[in-house]
Formats: sequence, C-alpha cells, structure tokens
Amino acid sequence: MKNTLYPDLIPSYEHERLAALKPYQVLGTPGQGPFNEFVSVVAKLFDVPIALISLVREDDVVFVGNEGMPEASIVPREDSMCSVAILNDGLTVFEDIPAQPCTLVNPYVAQDMRLGFYAGQALRTPNGQALGSLCVIDRRPRRLSPAEGELLTQLALVAQDLLALQAANATGTALTPALQVRLDGLLQQSLTRLHTLAELNAMDHAPDATDAERYTASRLDEATYLAQTLHRELQAALVA
Repeated sequence: MKNTLYPDLIPSYEHERLAALKPYQVLGTPGQGPFNEFVSVVAKLFDVPIALISLVREDDVVFVGNEGMPEASIVPREDSMCSVAILNDGLTVFEDIPAQPCTLVNPYVAQDMRLGFYAGQALRTPNGQALGSLCVIDRRPRRLSPAEGELLTQLALVAQDLLALQAANATGTALTPALQVRLDGLLQQSLTRLHTLAELNAMDHAPDATDAERYTASRLDEATYLAQTLHRELQAALVA
C-alpha cells in the first residue's frame, strides 16, 4: 500500500477487501446515471448540497454517484472521509468539521472545500467486506438526528442493492428482461415518492415549532419505511 502518511486508513483485512471490490471495479466511472439519480434524492431528503456513493479503491476514492461535488470525481484515498467510513460498522459522523476535523485523513482538504458536516454509512458486499460509502455532506456544521441516522442507514442498504445490480449487468450477469423492467419500475416509483417527501419538506413553512418537528419526524419515518420496502423488494429480486 502506498498510503504511508495515513496508515490507519488501511485495515488489517485490506487484501480481502480489495479482492471483494474487484467485481465492482466495472463501476469505476465517476457519476453514473442510476447512482446520480439516487444521490440527488438523498441530498434533497437530508436538505444538504452534497450526497455521494463512493468506492474506496487501493489508492483513491471514486464517486460513482455524485450530487453537488462535480469538481471531485476521483480523489486520493487520504483526502476522503469515505476512507474512514469503511472502517466502521455503524455511521461515521463529523458534525462540526471546522471545530473537530477528522484526523485520520488530510484535514486541509475539508478546510479547502469548506466542508462543515459529514455523515457516511459503509456499503458492504454480502459477505461483509466494505466497498465504499453512502454519505451526505453539508457546508455548515449540523446535528444528525436519530431519525436521520436511521434513514441514512436504510438508504445505504438500497445503495448496496444498486451496486450489486449494476455490477451484475456490467459483468454480463444479465437479469431477465421481465425482472429488469420490474426493478426499474420499482426503483423509479420509490425514488419519485422519496423525491415528493423531500419537496414537501422544502415547501413546509409551519410557524409552530412543535408542528414543524412533528411533521419532520413523520416525513423521515415515511422515507425510512420506503427505503426499507425498496431494500426488501430489491433483495427478493436479486435472490430470484
């Protein structure tokens, strides 16, 4: 490994992780359509300018889904907090990056890009090896609520399914036409509903703080339920 300045980014199981990543290397093109559409909805749901699906490779990180950061399609591994997210089982959260930067990666990159908040969930293969992450990023510090954390975790499961489907298609493990049509319809329907929830949030101007809080909780609960349902449907289709 070349990452001698930030050795803590390289886990002891790195050889096995890179071997598990190989079938997904076909997805190494930044900003692919299905992933871009997905992270665009994710960014709206969390009301953040940036959402990414990353693959953490040996020396760099490629963003196969990129909403809000077109200038950074591929970055060195030591420059991305997604490199840290794959080391953790749960969420990796930095709520105030200027005040408490991530010390496992180059802190000057986040400073130069004016990043204030990061929350990422590792994306894994069926046998548990980390491929990359689904993350949301804000330009200002903010708090991640428990409901938002649960939603991000559920959306990460959907992102895993999308990676598996796209990798299968790219490597010639073609789905039957009927199954492909069903999955495309399911994904579009769910993304449309999630997008509607995000738009409703943007339109909400409830002056009463209690009503606004109740509405936000209800919206996040529904979005989480939709993500769980989509994950179950995609998993069932992948098994079939």
